[in-house]
Amino acid sequence: MKFEQLCLVSLTLFIHVASTTTPPFSCDSSDPATKNYPFCQSTLPVTQRARDLVSRLTLDEKISQLVNSAPAIPRLGIPAYEWWSEALHGVSNVGPGIKFDGTIKAATSFPQVILAAASFDACQYYRIGQAIGREARAIYNAGEAKGLTFWAPNINIFRDPRWGRGQETPGEDPLVAGKYAASYIRGIQGDTFEGGKLGQHLQASACCKHFTAYDLDNWKGMNRFVFDARVTVQDLADTYQPPFEKCVREGGGSCTMCAYNRVNGVPSCADPNLLSKTVRGEWDFKGYIASDCDAVAIIYDAQGYAKSPQDAVADVLRA
Repeated sequence: MKFEQLCLVSLTLFIHVASTTTPPFSCDSSDPATKNYPFCQSTLPVTQRARDLVSRLTLDEKISQLVNSAPAIPRLGIPAYEWWSEALHGVSNVGPGIKFDGTIKAATSFPQVILAAASFDACQYYRIGQAIGREARAIYNAGEAKGLTFWAPNINIFRDPRWGRGQETPGEDPLVAGKYAASYIRGIQGDTFEGGKLGQHLQASACCKHFTAYDLDNWKGMNRFVFDARVTVQDLADTYQPPFEKCVREGGGSCTMCAYNRVNGVPSCADPNLLSKTVRGEWDFKGYIASDCDAVAIIYDAQGYAKSPQDAVADVLRA
């Protein structure tokens, strides 16, 4: 049996859930009004449907959809959606997307990432992600999740043992972190171990975080919100960027999350060189970019980089 074939031998999850709720799908088939919208026509390409939907939104509605708890738009039959769910080493109740307060009380908890990565087994990374993705989809289909977008994996390079969040990462080696990222993402999103697509749609959405050069919390009066990582071009290319590039190019990650910190003076979430030129331009990223929690606000509040809250939002959207 080939090595690649071994990764197809995965966990089979038998889940029986008695639920009276339904997951939040747009375009309710019982509502005849929604049938007339092109974005509700499942036979059309996804890009065409998305373009049609956005064209129908007012400016205020577009703005309302830029936060993690996106409100419903009843006139178009669009339910509320929660973008923030976590799945670092198993579907979690951290974040408002899933709370385990219904019929489903828990999900599988796998070893912390630093330990799982120590196996140096890409197949195992994939199978863990695959199990997490299946459980995430099952919980959502049971009507007990508010979204299918999970802000994991954390693939920051762990260079300083004093950083408490280092346990969330695959470790200090860019090659291992990149292999972990690609394998885990393929599993959670429902692709094959080799990277081939198993279907048209995502099983769940994975988000690579925190982009980039982010590995400090509280140290000598410095915290992660105001930290300015001074990184040479070579160190950025050799150390910090490879896991994120593999997330995009090899893993097909559907989300990239920009970090709190600045990189060489510029906030990560407001840096067009990082987000537009590198991630979207050089790496051909087609997914969505999310800021870390309140990362837009701190550009003004904590860092003083922007002159006003409005300027901070404008800087981020332009980037």
